[in-house]
Amino acid sequence: MGHGHDHGLPSGPGSAGARHRKPLAIALGLTAAYLVVEVVVGLALGSLALLSDAGHMLTDTAGLAVALLAITFAQAPADDTRTYGRYRLEAFAALFNAVLLFGVAGYVLYEAVGRFRDPVDVPGLGLMLVAATGLLVNVLSFLVLRAGAKESINVRGAALEVFADMIGSGGVLLAGLVMLLTDWPYADPIVGVGIGLFVLPRAWRLGRDALHILMEGAPKGVDVAAVRARLCGLPGVVGVHDLHVWTLTSGTDMVTAHVDVDRGVDTTVVLEASVALLRDEFGLDHATVQVEEHHFDCEELAV
Repeated sequence: MGHGHDHGLPSGPGSAGARHRKPLAIALGLTAAYLVVEVVVGLALGSLALLSDAGHMLTDTAGLAVALLAITFAQAPADDTRTYGRYRLEAFAALFNAVLLFGVAGYVLYEAVGRFRDPVDVPGLGLMLVAATGLLVNVLSFLVLRAGAKESINVRGAALEVFADMIGSGGVLLAGLVMLLTDWPYADPIVGVGIGLFVLPRAWRLGRDALHILMEGAPKGVDVAAVRARLCGLPGVVGVHDLHVWTLTSGTDMVTAHVDVDRGVDTTVVLEASVALLRDEFGLDHATVQVEEHHFDCEELAV
């Protein structure tokens, strides 16, 4: 009988995310500062487009903060109380952000209905100045995060949030231009609705992915049936049972499996082959494999 595992948990100051902690902090500072400006000016001007984009910026500020906190917590070693560390906090925070996004988008759409019935005169020039500032902030933040996005999925998610903000700022800028040139009052609520509708599917995907992780669903792109079949195809293997594949946190997939072998088979060889197969063919770096005597047939599991 043999047992083995291959470690793949991201931790310590040498992890990909930790190397880009400073850029994340810079992007967070820029985004938070602009969020305050956007809320103050949006309330002062009565701009729904600005306030809707501010709601989006709020969730993105929280997302950047979560990414930074996740890196900080990841450097703390696991202990007897939290044997997997604190990686699941990222998924809980993502679910919270998704709920917040739904709330913001719903409020914006509700307000837009009232604005269409009773339009508010919003100064186009003020709208454009704030939006242009936001666009600049988002471009700078994206450039700061771009290098880290190539190495860390955590930083990549933050960079995608910032990129989405660039679209929102561009929309507000467009609304300000239309109102400045034409005095058409409906440009502001139309852009507000557009941003709200843009946020909703992102909130849905974020919440769905967070729940999938918390429910320990199989990682996207990993075919569990194919994993079982490939393990069953290894020399000396006659069955596989208790196969579990799940995501601990974004970018960290886990797998455990019991591999049955015929009597007389070298369990060490099967163990090493199983771990190598899971790592090389399926990208499952953190694998725990138990090799034991015949228990189930692969053919029986397929029935």
